[in-house]
Amino acid sequence: MQQVDTAQPYELVYSLCEHPYLGYLIEPHVVQLNPNGGYSLTHRRVFSNTSKDYARVLDDTDLKLIKLLEEVEQTNIIKRYHKKPIRPADFFTKFFDKKFFEYIRPKIEARLLQTLELIGDKPLFLMGKDGYAAEQRIEIAGQPASVLFHFRRNSEETRYFPTIKYQGQRIEFMYKDAQVIINQQAWMLLDNILYYFDQPLEGKKLSPFLQKRYISVTRPTERKYFETFVCALIEKHHVYAEGFEIKTHQHNATPVVKLLYAAHGTSQLQLNFRYGPYMFTADGKNPVTVRMHYDDATDTYTFHRIKRSLQWEEHRMQELLDMGLEKSDALFSSMDIRRQSADVTPSVLDWLRDKNDALLDMGYEIVQEDPHKRFFFGHTTVDVTVSEDNDWFDVKAIARFGPHEVPFSLLRNHILNHIREWTLPNGEIALIPEEWFAQYHHLFQFSDDKKHIRLRKYHIGLLSDISEHTALVLDRKLKQLETFTEITDVPEPAQFGGTLRPYQKAGYNWFHFLQQYRFGGCLADDMGLGKTIQTLALLQRQKETALLQQGPMTSLIIMPTSLVYNWQDEARKFAPGLRILVHTGIGRTREPDAFADYDLVITTYGITRSDEELLASFYFDYIILDESQSIKNPTSKSFKAVRSLKSRHRLILSGTPIENSVADIWSQMAFLNPGLLGSYAYFQKEFVQPIEKKKDEEKARRLQALIKPFVLRRTKNQVATELPPKSEQVFYCAMDDEQAAAYERVKSEYRNAILEGLDEEKNKAPQIVLLQGLTKLRQLANHPRMVDSAYKGGSGKFESVIHTLDNVLQRGNKVLVFSQFVKQLVIFKQYFDKQGVGYAYLDGATKNRDEVVQQFREDEDTRLFLISIKAGGVGLNLVEADYVFILDPWWNPAVEQQAIDRTHRIGQTRNVFIYKFITKDSVEEKILALQHRKKTIADTLITTEESFIKSLSVEDIRELLD
Repeated sequence: MQQVDTAQPYELVYSLCEHPYLGYLIEPHVVQLNPNGGYSLTHRRVFSNTSKDYARVLDDTDLKLIKLLEEVEQTNIIKRYHKKPIRPADFFTKFFDKKFFEYIRPKIEARLLQTLELIGDKPLFLMGKDGYAAEQRIEIAGQPASVLFHFRRNSEETRYFPTIKYQGQRIEFMYKDAQVIINQQAWMLLDNILYYFDQPLEGKKLSPFLQKRYISVTRPTERKYFETFVCALIEKHHVYAEGFEIKTHQHNATPVVKLLYAAHGTSQLQLNFRYGPYMFTADGKNPVTVRMHYDDATDTYTFHRIKRSLQWEEHRMQELLDMGLEKSDALFSSMDIRRQSADVTPSVLDWLRDKNDALLDMGYEIVQEDPHKRFFFGHTTVDVTVSEDNDWFDVKAIARFGPHEVPFSLLRNHILNHIREWTLPNGEIALIPEEWFAQYHHLFQFSDDKKHIRLRKYHIGLLSDISEHTALVLDRKLKQLETFTEITDVPEPAQFGGTLRPYQKAGYNWFHFLQQYRFGGCLADDMGLGKTIQTLALLQRQKETALLQQGPMTSLIIMPTSLVYNWQDEARKFAPGLRILVHTGIGRTREPDAFADYDLVITTYGITRSDEELLASFYFDYIILDESQSIKNPTSKSFKAVRSLKSRHRLILSGTPIENSVADIWSQMAFLNPGLLGSYAYFQKEFVQPIEKKKDEEKARRLQALIKPFVLRRTKNQVATELPPKSEQVFYCAMDDEQAAAYERVKSEYRNAILEGLDEEKNKAPQIVLLQGLTKLRQLANHPRMVDSAYKGGSGKFESVIHTLDNVLQRGNKVLVFSQFVKQLVIFKQYFDKQGVGYAYLDGATKNRDEVVQQFREDEDTRLFLISIKAGGVGLNLVEADYVFILDPWWNPAVEQQAIDRTHRIGQTRNVFIYKFITKDSVEEKILALQHRKKTIADTLITTEESFIKSLSVEDIRELLD
């Protein structure tokens, strides 16, 4: 091969050659032109790296072709598949075998097909045996050829051969030195013309006939040959037959969903299509499918060509995908349910039941393969009728599975034990809908009768919940329990010293409604909305109607010690006619008969524990618990004591019946309506753990349905529209340098101890150490003197609070200052004492609460009230103040809200300003962010904040200590 002189004329040609190992290839060459314009014998192979030398004759298509053909050149193939350098002769003799050829040849042919598509009318030659690139000019046929396969069957054999037509004329290719140069999509070289075909055709279908007239199939082997080869050939190609028949059919198709049931595995669905008598799976790639029929009697074969509408089949498949299915594996026709979430395990059986009617309406047929186990997929409902007895609801329910009716009580064991299959009278298996287990589990769980469904009256919430899902027929009178707005209006007591606001009147009416049905109830209004006033109105009404009653007239209210004065004060104002006994102190009565002389006995939780036997020996009209979260612990002495008391009616009052955990509500409901929430162990398992650990919103909703009829909850935003606005502002305070150093030092100590503990013990935080560390960091963020009494430096927050207070007090405003740390309040006390600033002070150790409150409310010179949030967050009415300073963020925002409600409550006429002081770059700032993230179940129940420490994830802890 000589060097081409680029200064003289030359041309790029493409040369078809046969490699001894790789088969037919095409190579690009430049050929020097003779002076007369003909091709000389001088030529050179062109590669990408040499193409620039011949740029004068190359266009963009040539550059693409050169790169494409370079990929199948033997040097590049050897480099790709043999990492070490090797001579081509050694590679092909030592490593190249039939298996490698079958692997590499399709890849080569893919490049050749791309080449022939691009090459157009560029010069194409057949390479000479000596390697000359422009030996014989060849052309690509101007249009595709067609092939027809012939079969001739007689009594001895069947002969098979193809014929080829080009431009309407049959061309002879047998014994003509024709060559199949590409197999996977046949290209054939014949008489220097490259032929291609009008349909997909493998070259190996032609190769046997280049040197043979026909293939003979003997009688003993024809059956198998016909079933495999001939059927496949008729599906894809034109076939002419003598000695057997080929019939073409065009049927209207029916989509068929087939259940592939697996008793101990995952059942699946398969989409099939019925064309007349023929059934096909939905994995068709060819528009024609062939089925063979052999008639023994006449020894005849018939091939049925069924034309399929692949586009229509794809549309039906897409319909099922849109209805919630997905292709479960590589098999196109095998399908499963699309997963909605990791927690839900969907079933194709449920899907078939839910979509049964829709599928039938859309023209689908549903087929079950297993003849021994047939499922019922028809319409499934439950109809429920409730009748009322004195203390019971009798629930009559019928489960309908299509035409079959089953008393619902028979499903009790199935529902409680999550058994899905129910055998119908005709032997079919009905699947109990998955949602029934959630919807009706409690119905059976709380039923006192094993054979019938019988509920106590206070389980009305269960029926309300069920009514959302079933045709529930409920007595009209009972429906009133679902909403207090329909409750009968009760006249206000004649001797009541005030006027109830509309929402308070609704609460007062609701009390009477509960009384009518002998239900216990929880008034859970926001702080400041007048729970005390509504209760006093009820008690005054009880006194005025006492002559009409038979039974006890004396009621008992139990409360924290700090609220006794407040109740006395409110009673004097609103119900002065009530005869009140304050059952506290050393000189309190020891005789139960003494209670009968009073309308109302006021006592505390502490006294109730001490005097349990005395109080339990008297039968009260009402027993009322104020701040009822005080009995949230079911193992506490307070809970056990109040539970032992006897009364006709029971009420509880609390702005936060759920303070830290969902579990808080159980003991309060157990006091009001024993048995409402089942046993404490059941309640923990069924509600507390799923709601708090798994954030199960459905369980939270079901719990709310159970307790909703017995809880009246109104927020200030809903009802107290007459309240003046309140505005909240966060003041971010930078730490003093010395304070910041102390903070960082302690943070590092605790961070190492806590995070090491986290990596051990399966990522569970050592909670005591964590709480200690966080508490110390919060104290340092406020003022390091709270941790180290010898600290002489400053505090950024302390200075910011003092500065802001000076501005507020100079304007004559009254201010409530709340902190959860008594040590912090003492630091402020010491400062105000030095400055001669008057203030009122209240913490848990304060004995004269009433005097302190009175001082702040009535003394014009006492404009500052320092209050421990634990001691003064509830039970105070301090509308004289219009500023609230929150010195440190509390874990539970609801507790902060209670503190704010000391002044932002009914009776307030001025705008209320809340200032929250947060130390920048401290744990306080992160607590604010976590408060928002952690309040997930909050409004689903009553007003809850999960136990903050328990709910912290590893990531949360790392962030807090970062």
